[in-house]
Amino acid sequence: MASKLASPTAVMASIPQFNGLKAQAPSMVSLPSLQKRGNGGALGARCGYIGSPTNIIMITTTSLMLFAGRFGLAPSANRKATAGLKLEARDSGLQTGDPAGFTFADTLACGAVGHIMGVGTVLGLKSLGVL
Repeated sequence: MASKLASPTAVMASIPQFNGLKAQAPSMVSLPSLQKRGNGGALGARCGYIGSPTNIIMITTTSLMLFAGRFGLAPSANRKATAGLKLEARDSGLQTGDPAGFTFADTLACGAVGHIMGVGTVLGLKSLGVL
């Protein structure tokens, strides 16, 4: 820590000291410089265009989750999971025009879970340096 404070890139700041209402001579304090990381960190993901790797990952994970919910591979409002992780049909009371019983609430829930999976994938690949 002492070597960082004595480095030539240290920033000097003047902090006035007060004793009562009168200011004393300002003392000089050396602050370490802020160093920018080269890779931008885990949150430096960029989505510059529609075909970017981040965009493809988000579309894929959200689509897979919506597919799983629609075709009965994931729990939904009309298919609950039992203790043994088996899906069984039930009447939720929600109206739907879909033959499989996929409701608006299911669409929102599966889309949200798909986005969570996509963000986790993007941030994980970003931290590994793959993206």
